[in-house]
Amino acid sequence: MPRPDRAAAVLAAALATAALCAGDVLARSYPFGPRTRSVNDLGNQYVPFHAHLWDLLHGRADGGLLVDWQSGYGSSFLPDLGTYLGSPFAPLVALFPRDEIDLAVYVITLLKIACAAAAMAWLLLTLRPGRWWAAGLLGASYALCGWTLADADYNPMWLDGLIAFPLLCLVGERALTGRRRLPGVLIVALAWTANFYTAYMATLGAALVLLLRLLLDRPPLRRALATAGRAALTTALGVGLAAPLVTVVYFGTRHAHPGRERRFSPVPAEDVLARLLPTTYGFGSPALYVGVTALLLALALPFHRAVPGRVRAGWTALVLAVALSLQWEPTHLLWHAFATPQGSAYRQTFVLCGLLVVAAWQALSHGPPDRRALGAATALLVLITALASRSGLVRIFTWPVLLLAVAGAVGGLVLLARSAPRGRPAALAVVLLLGAQLGETAATSAVAGRMRLGHMDDYAPWGERQERQAALIAEADGWPRYRADPGREQTVGNDPMLVGGQGAQYYSSLTSDVLSRTLTALGDGWTSRGRSVQSLDNAVTDVIFSVGARVHSPPDPHQKHVPPGGTPATLTRRGVPPLVTVRPVPDRRPFGPSPYRNQEILLGSRVYTVPRTAVQDDAGKPVPSRRVGSGNALSGPTVTARCPAGSQVYLWAPHYAGTARLAGTATGTGAVFRFEHPRNRAAMAPLGTAPDSGRLRIRLTPKLPGRIPPGAIGCLDTARLRTAAAHLTSGGATHVSVSDGTVRAVLPAGSKGTAVVAVPRIAGWRCATGDRPARPAGEYHGLVAVPLDAASTSLTCTFHPPGLRLGTTVGAASLLTLVVLTALTAVRRRRVPASPTTTSPRERETAAL
Repeated sequence: MPRPDRAAAVLAAALATAALCAGDVLARSYPFGPRTRSVNDLGNQYVPFHAHLWDLLHGRADGGLLVDWQSGYGSSFLPDLGTYLGSPFAPLVALFPRDEIDLAVYVITLLKIACAAAAMAWLLLTLRPGRWWAAGLLGASYALCGWTLADADYNPMWLDGLIAFPLLCLVGERALTGRRRLPGVLIVALAWTANFYTAYMATLGAALVLLLRLLLDRPPLRRALATAGRAALTTALGVGLAAPLVTVVYFGTRHAHPGRERRFSPVPAEDVLARLLPTTYGFGSPALYVGVTALLLALALPFHRAVPGRVRAGWTALVLAVALSLQWEPTHLLWHAFATPQGSAYRQTFVLCGLLVVAAWQALSHGPPDRRALGAATALLVLITALASRSGLVRIFTWPVLLLAVAGAVGGLVLLARSAPRGRPAALAVVLLLGAQLGETAATSAVAGRMRLGHMDDYAPWGERQERQAALIAEADGWPRYRADPGREQTVGNDPMLVGGQGAQYYSSLTSDVLSRTLTALGDGWTSRGRSVQSLDNAVTDVIFSVGARVHSPPDPHQKHVPPGGTPATLTRRGVPPLVTVRPVPDRRPFGPSPYRNQEILLGSRVYTVPRTAVQDDAGKPVPSRRVGSGNALSGPTVTARCPAGSQVYLWAPHYAGTARLAGTATGTGAVFRFEHPRNRAAMAPLGTAPDSGRLRIRLTPKLPGRIPPGAIGCLDTARLRTAAAHLTSGGATHVSVSDGTVRAVLPAGSKGTAVVAVPRIAGWRCATGDRPARPAGEYHGLVAVPLDAASTSLTCTFHPPGLRLGTTVGAASLLTLVVLTALTAVRRRRVPASPTTTSPRERETAAL
């Protein structure tokens, strides 16, 4: 027969997988229906990052572990790897076809949830013996808690923390029993490597569990201190082994574009209580749902007389203390490493869900609650439901699901209590409990999936649009001679990773500040408050960044704000300078407010005419405030100016939301501007060619109130731009080669001035000319720059992520310490003499009998 812990783990994993898939079937969600599950960061970040990992594992990516040459014109990849792809499950994407990357991420999500369920079931039986099927049921309750279904299902990197919590509690159990240190160290290292953010929360939770175990067991002080010391040393060594990734991520966040600073504001108590119930959903409240059975058992624990009083008091107090810590700002900051997250403010909720499940196990493993305890728990549940009914998070469909779940849970526990004296669980009780858990969790999962689609951005899985983009990029790819950009009309926030190419577009929590500031100064747009920079459809910046091919796609028809129709995606090419150019006399003027002048500074040539503009309201009267979308400039204001005939017209209106169209010319094309304070900034856009008269009339259709800046229009002289590009090409590098973290360039003989590499000057770049030693790279308006002399004929720039050397040193020290401690322990065990005895072997055998 299989061991109970193994059987429980298998049952928990199977239940969790079945319930999650059933929920997706009910929601008609991918891959079981037409509705996409790629909402928010799942579509924008995690799927593209896994696609890039697929390319890396198959040798098809531009770049390696150090630099991702496809995103942000060259971004540090190791911090992204540690943040999004550190999980041991992530490499499994390599087993799937490239065009099934969405399915690969879905399967990985299922595997993570199943492993979390199995780990919790194993922990429960380690904490205290009990029915294996009950441990499996509660293990699935933990893995499919509300936090998983509402928050982590579309943030799969957080699911590694869900697995880490029960595993780290098992590490604490090993410290209690004094078992070998090595497995515990490896578990800690794996958890912190997989996702250090949620591993930090899981470590705090496991520490609280260990502390409670010591208080309940009451060992002698010396033994308690030894246990705490073993646990602390195990944790320190494990975190030390993970340091090469952890320190890189830490320093990456130090150089990242700052996000929104916000203060923690606790949610109302009725919303907290509502999230204990099935099928409730809310983005900004703690998702505490663990299933009605687990909740009833946890509520019954204080009244369950078969459980020792200290155990009842200890686990109840711990659950309440952690629940209160979610709502108090100092402890809230402690849970989140002293920084309030920009998204959901309750990311530590999975720890409380785990404690609720452990409390439920303490109640059930001592025997099913009697009538008194179950009645008290039911009364508390009724009170919670009554208070929660005042919350807007409880919707009409909550009540039938809750009633059926309560009926199944109470009925199953009553039948279980009646069959307990006979020593065998009633088959009907098991069926009721498992069925109630499966049904209510599937319904809760389906509701969460549907509700997310209602208020979050969503993105279609891989399909014809991505196939077309990828084909065009493959046709035009000439890296590193020039870049091929997937285009301004993005499909997701990380198109270059998903469909290929090398563009400005990049969305990560670690988007560098220098990249965001530089592209913003050049007229680029962004979302996520500057952390999701976009491609800039501009001829001058294409020359500056060596973008020789660009895809032009119609707006993504999957997006709700996009009108139907559109032309097929096309590809345009232009002659551009190499990746490394030489500026004999670099322009050191600082960037100013005009993106057109800033582009000229980086280009080194004057190519724009920036005319005076006038804004008129719907009736053609001047608007001195230049504010449109309100007042008399509500539906059809215009912008007028004069440009040289035949020049390319650009409109820069970063605080305008709506459309703009150049009137009076057949070559005019409409452009969409997306601005929403403080989340989105609109990008500069081309509108067409100036007519022979030079008079411009730009018709605006505002969507929201916004403002048109004085220097909004730029008139590009394309002939001058071609001359400037040819000049940079003639003096630029004659050969450029790029590997993972290295750029090598051969320069024309006699090159003087400053070599400018069309790569953002993120922290970590070091450059050398000829045989000279490498030094930290200089910066030229946000790009990598190296001073030259007459003897400079070659240039080598290498990238080392900040924190990697420190992390490697800490990791090596931890590994050495672990090896020494393991060796000393082995030697000590060999040297311990056998217990002295005066009896003969025969006498010992007789005594044993």
